Amino acid sequence: MPLRNLLGELEPKTCKLHCAVTDGKVEPINELATDWDEWVGWSRWRGARDHFNRDFIFTMARVPKTPSQWLFGGVFEVTGRSPIANTRSYDLELRDDIMGEYIKRLVIDFRPTGRVTRRNFETDLDQMTVAAIHDKPYEGDAFPGHDLINHTFRDLRTIVRQRRPDWRIALESMKGVYVIHDQLTGEPYVGAAYADEGIWHRMCTYAETLHGNNVGLKALVGAKGEAYVLDNLRFALLEHMTKRTEDQRVIDRETYWKQVLLSRTLGNNRN
Repeated sequence: MPLRNLLGELEPKTCKLHCAVTDGKVEPINELATDWDEWVGWSRWRGARDHFNRDFIFTMARVPKTPSQWLFGGVFEVTGRSPIANTRSYDLELRDDIMGEYIKRLVIDFRPTGRVTRRNFETDLDQMTVAAIHDKPYEGDAFPGHDLINHTFRDLRTIVRQRRPDWRIALESMKGVYVIHDQLTGEPYVGAAYADEGIWHRMCTYAETLHGNNVGLKALVGAKGEAYVLDNLRFALLEHMTKRTEDQRVIDRETYWKQVLLSRTLGNNRN
């Protein structure tokens, strides 16, 4: 179905199109799912030129790992402008009366030509089609299963801040052994969740502190910085166990994996 069919009375020539893509650090679709003010901030930003020089902005965020899919993020009216560059110079008001029911639900198929992310809506509209309309608003990645967790710290931070119930329920009552890999250097860190701490609790600690109070990871964060850690450290489960498992069993398995992965001599474990 053509996207045009959903526009109602919105006149395309009064509207700019914002195709929000990652800045190399943050995926805008995650902001759309978890932090509305930050999502709006993507369209409030003005660079050197006044690109959003029309009455409205039609916003959408690229769906990662897809070449042509975008999640609809709302239509905003530009209620104020400042000439100051490289800051959030636009004042925006969500027009919930214009396609408001589709926010975070409508997936649009569109392959933009070139790399321009702020475009004239009427130029591209006839190349934009409806790929899907989901029953519920997008809330982030669903829990993939214990054996398929392999997520960057940036992913973990998004999941934790969303307080995703599927992730929390699956992990908060589980003990286990995990590995944190630096995907650029290959250096591993092996850790464990036991006693009163489930895997979810450890994930939350890493998402907020980035080091989990581990000496080796603290040194890495200090040396490489927050952005490096968020983008290059990945968290995966090696083993997961029920809360009934004896703590010593978990500790023994942690020691085994430290030996197998040489995480004391070639990685970030210090004990």
